[in-house]
Amino acid sequence: MYTAAILTISDSAHQGKREDLSGPAVVAELKAAGFQIAKTAVVPDEQDQIEEALKTYSREAKLIVTTGGTGIAKRDVTPEATLAVVDRVVPGIAERMRALGALKTPLAALSRGVCGIRGQALILNLPGSPKAAVESLQAVIDVLPHALELIGGKTEHEAI
Repeated sequence: MYTAAILTISDSAHQGKREDLSGPAVVAELKAAGFQIAKTAVVPDEQDQIEEALKTYSREAKLIVTTGGTGIAKRDVTPEATLAVVDRVVPGIAERMRALGALKTPLAALSRGVCGIRGQALILNLPGSPKAAVESLQAVIDVLPHALELIGGKTEHEAI
């Protein structure tokens, strides 16, 4: 069982003006897939605060999932914060989310979410709407355990 931390990035949810629906939806999806939830939090759309939370969580969980701040609005800085703290990018995961999302809505093309590795943790950016966050997570959840095994050093191949 892998540990996961969920970070909701939203000015309005952080200020208490809007209920965080995306974070709990992502938590439910991860629990259903067998992940243990180590931590959840809501932070504003401030790059330095997002970076600090990602650094902290990457020491406490193997999977860090963010929701929000991946669009093209001026305050959407989650991808920049993620890229600032990861050691390596895993573009195929974000590409898969957008490709499968595009089958449901053309708006998937506006998502700038990224995925990368920091130390022994995988950081995954999801969109901010609850529906898009869950659908994006569902698009890649089947590859996450294997990705975490590889990051953790389990790299041997099975004999054919």
